[in-house]
Amino acid sequence: MTYHPKSEFMHVMMARGFLADCTDYQGLDAVMMRPGTPAYIGFDATAKSLHVGSLIQIMMLRWLQKTGGKPITLMGGGTTKVGDPSFRADERPLLTPQQIDDNISGIQQVFAKYLTYGDGPSDAMMINNAEWLDGLNYLDFLRDIGRHFSINRMLAFESVKSRLDREQSLSFLEFNYMILQAYDFLELNRRYGCVLQLGGSDQWGNIVNGIDLTRRVLDHEIYGLTSPLLTTSDGRKMGKTADGAVWLNADMRSPYEFWQFWRNTTDADVGRFARLYTELPLDECHRLAALQGAEINAAKIILANEITTLCHGPAAAAAAEATAREVFEHGGIGDNLPTLALSNAELGEGISIVQLIVRAGLAKTGKEAKRLIAENGARIDDTPLTDAGLMIDAAALSNPIKLSAGKKRHAIVTFTPATP
Repeated sequence: MTYHPKSEFMHVMMARGFLADCTDYQGLDAVMMRPGTPAYIGFDATAKSLHVGSLIQIMMLRWLQKTGGKPITLMGGGTTKVGDPSFRADERPLLTPQQIDDNISGIQQVFAKYLTYGDGPSDAMMINNAEWLDGLNYLDFLRDIGRHFSINRMLAFESVKSRLDREQSLSFLEFNYMILQAYDFLELNRRYGCVLQLGGSDQWGNIVNGIDLTRRVLDHEIYGLTSPLLTTSDGRKMGKTADGAVWLNADMRSPYEFWQFWRNTTDADVGRFARLYTELPLDECHRLAALQGAEINAAKIILANEITTLCHGPAAAAAAEATAREVFEHGGIGDNLPTLALSNAELGEGISIVQLIVRAGLAKTGKEAKRLIAENGARIDDTPLTDAGLMIDAAALSNPIKLSAGKKRHAIVTFTPATP
């Protein structure tokens, strides 16, 4: 579809690659011309941090605010108790109320870096859907809300259909999730005048449900806009690496490791990631995408610096780049590498190199660490490791040692003897 938007928000969404689908391009475009238009994205509190897979939605909210809209970050304190079944093969583990509150507290730290919260016309709001979900009367809810939902239509949604086609169980608890999410949109519209829900394209069915419910109950015109579900050019899911999720909170993924994730972007993804995850002008994004050979590595450093600056601040980005130069260009031990500090009790008479690789986070299991050594993928102080039975004692750790898995993953191991 060729549509030339009038609002700055819709222009950014289309020009930078955020737009997968929209319920009404022209209607939403007209609404977004009004300053302070509220829009929301919901985030369930299933972990203490969001990861890179959620960053495209966070950037959508950031651009919404930069173009004069009012972002609402909806915390799923209520819906997390149910769990979103969309495109999952199994039911999510149920969390306790305390776990959910702890997770929300961690997630709030992420949003504080990307959005400005306050009472101004375009200041962001953080709302918890437990505000209206926790006190629902089940019979009243069924009578007033449930009657607007068609089971036939809900079964036809791809997120549900794919689960049933594989003959995988879908509990009644999970089936209710899409009703609760639709109800969120209705309540946000009723309480805060929210007219737009943003989300990944896997949320399309849930978004359409909310729009339909709000029209039926309140007779209000509201809209939905989805972003593409991103994979890297080599087919990997965004936010996942060999050693786990790329979390946005520094206490779960160090700024250096975060920086390194983006520095390792494949050549084909540089331009697209620059448009989506940075605020670089589009001309600069296109210039970076066109670079080849050794110059593309300089583009990846720019990409990593820009994204890390947004998430962790300019000092963390500069420190990560300095560490990378020290490690990769000069063969040294960078100050900012992930560090494993061993105590007397942990070291004892010695610790096997296999255990050390696992403890340092360079392998998930001892079996994986042994395979890494057998395939010549492990190094100690830049020297290939060949003996999986090697023991490391206090003498070997009189100075910090650097462990490496492949060319791009490193960790420092230190030991400070206890004073008598």
